[in-house]
Amino acid sequence: MTQPELHKEQMFVPKKNEQLKCTQNENQQINEFMDKQNIAYSILELAIVSQGETLQKTLHNSLALAKDAEANHYKRIWFAEHHNSDNIGSSATSILIGYVAENTATIRVGSGGIMLPNHSPLIVAEQFGTLAHLYPNRIDLGLGRAPGTDQPTAQAIRSDFMKAAQLFPEEVAKIQQYFSLENKTAGVRATVAEGTDVPVYILGSSTDSAHLAAKKGLPYAFASHFASTSLHHALKIYNQEFQPSQFLSKPYSIAGVNVYVADTDEEAEKLFTSLIRMFVGVLTGARDPLQPPTEMTEELKEMFQHPTVNQMLKYSFVGSKQTVKNKIQAFLAETGVDELIAVSTMYDINDRIKSARLFAEIMMELNEEK
Repeated sequence: MTQPELHKEQMFVPKKNEQLKCTQNENQQINEFMDKQNIAYSILELAIVSQGETLQKTLHNSLALAKDAEANHYKRIWFAEHHNSDNIGSSATSILIGYVAENTATIRVGSGGIMLPNHSPLIVAEQFGTLAHLYPNRIDLGLGRAPGTDQPTAQAIRSDFMKAAQLFPEEVAKIQQYFSLENKTAGVRATVAEGTDVPVYILGSSTDSAHLAAKKGLPYAFASHFASTSLHHALKIYNQEFQPSQFLSKPYSIAGVNVYVADTDEEAEKLFTSLIRMFVGVLTGARDPLQPPTEMTEELKEMFQHPTVNQMLKYSFVGSKQTVKNKIQAFLAETGVDELIAVSTMYDINDRIKSARLFAEIMMELNEEK
């Protein structure tokens, strides 16, 4: 496939020593952010396989990241669901959740998410009910509507996938019913799930999910780490339409962001090149393992400046600790979200762990300053 024509737009990766420039409106937003309670921070994990690594080593790296995140006070680590990909290891989501929960002690572990049209709600309730008994008060159930794969694979997973996707609100309601104590008198039961504490989150990358999360009074996680276009509209819908429920008295929103923190802006930009190459590969059909980082060349800058890539990776915070701190503070003030869930697709697990530690320092400093 030929490379699409590239348009030269301003590079999103911050320049060295870039300072946060605040307009009067931005200052007001930051003041409102400072009045909020502490912002939680978490990790979304896809178990992406780096070039030269085995799948087994990749999954062990996911656990190493979770352990370090726990030590640095991350609230949760969620595993995504993907299928039919040589280089993504997060396909059996509930098994990975159990593996990480078994080898950690306090961090919440969950799905970001279970793609519900792929599954029977009864089986999902049984799986997560079992996890809740094994790891009490630590299991989250994030539910999404997308297939997490290509259409032929979605059909292979569940032949009535399209029908199930259209019935997503009803399927979510079934999950909730199976977890309720009231279901004890039903003819069909997920007995292991009844009465267990498994919070349900609605995941989305469009405004449809915002309406649903608001109507049900459930927490809402938006995939802005790759679907940036509808973020603000979706959050506005969710906040304005939110109906208090037995689960939440007020809206609770989570935003996905790409985070690359290193000692210097240049070093972070170098780490970011692996993600640029991966997204270009997705768009051009080249499904290669994650490539090692390189210097940020003019060619890579042009790849990033392509409108599609640039839009998908709009909410990528790349740079030194101070650079990323400035950007994160502005993003939080702009969106008003309650939690950030960070995605850091890096070639080397040591770079990921270091970035995660620096990001934790940023969040703790921002919360202390609040």
